[in-house]
Amino acid sequence: MTIVIRIAEFVGRWFAVLVLLGAVAGLAFPDQATRITPAIPVLLGVIMFGMGLTLRPADFAVVLNHPQAVAIGLAAQFLVMPLLGYGIAVLLQFPPLLVVGMVLVGAAPGGTASNVIVYLSRGDVALSVAMTSVSTLLAPLLTPLLVLWLAGSQLPVPAGAMLLTILQVVIGPVLGGLVIRAVATRVVERVLPLLPLVSVGGIVVVVAAVVGGNATDILRTGVPLALAVVLHNSAGVALGYVVARLARLPESARRAVGVEVGMQNSGLAATLAASHFAALAALPAALFSVWHNISGALIASFWARRPPDPETRSQS
Repeated sequence: MTIVIRIAEFVGRWFAVLVLLGAVAGLAFPDQATRITPAIPVLLGVIMFGMGLTLRPADFAVVLNHPQAVAIGLAAQFLVMPLLGYGIAVLLQFPPLLVVGMVLVGAAPGGTASNVIVYLSRGDVALSVAMTSVSTLLAPLLTPLLVLWLAGSQLPVPAGAMLLTILQVVIGPVLGGLVIRAVATRVVERVLPLLPLVSVGGIVVVVAAVVGGNATDILRTGVPLALAVVLHNSAGVALGYVVARLARLPESARRAVGVEVGMQNSGLAATLAASHFAALAALPAALFSVWHNISGALIASFWARRPPDPETRSQS
């Protein structure tokens, strides 16, 4: 068990590198990687179940104790990123499927890796966990509506079917994990150190499958799409931080909001794109998954050396 825990710790520490290797594997072995595509919704369900196991009712206390910070963060989450995704895609004159893919990434809830990045950045971890959890619970309603609003003019958007998919592969598993954590706390806490193996492994396989299915398109449109993903993520972090600063939130909360806004649940975006549109629409999510973990590590490294002013730290 000790060896397995050490492997899990290694996997968590080198998350970004492993995701990058998954993308490389998808490019190198596209035929084999593409065969995994039908399993993407199942893999996402397993990842979200693992997220549910990490949650406790206490994680939602910050919503009641500091509702303003959570509301500001969520408003930025579901406005800044979708609008950025649409604007960048239109500016770069992407075809409709890539426009939909960029909007899907922007309209997705916060990514689970963001909580680790906020912790390493000396940000408000409680606020980060609350934003990830609440945005995930709001996703069945807001994600389809945002995609319909922004991308409906590009392609037909099956909002109802998307809602059902999110309920099946996100909300159901998360709530299931939350319930099991509540009724079997001791057992779950023993396996918590092993969860990085499940979540990281699942994301790596999802990225490999999506990249493999779009290997030809990546080689053709890789540079502009990579630029779009970097701009999307970077501008999201920056604008999230600015919004929190304008709202006069403490420095630690600004960092949490910035990271939460910029880091998305790209696995969900890829699943929705592959299930309801086409493989090409999932490509922005796959590249985003690779990049936002790399940028998250860079952000954490920068902020870790700059502790928040003790007088401006969040009390959550």
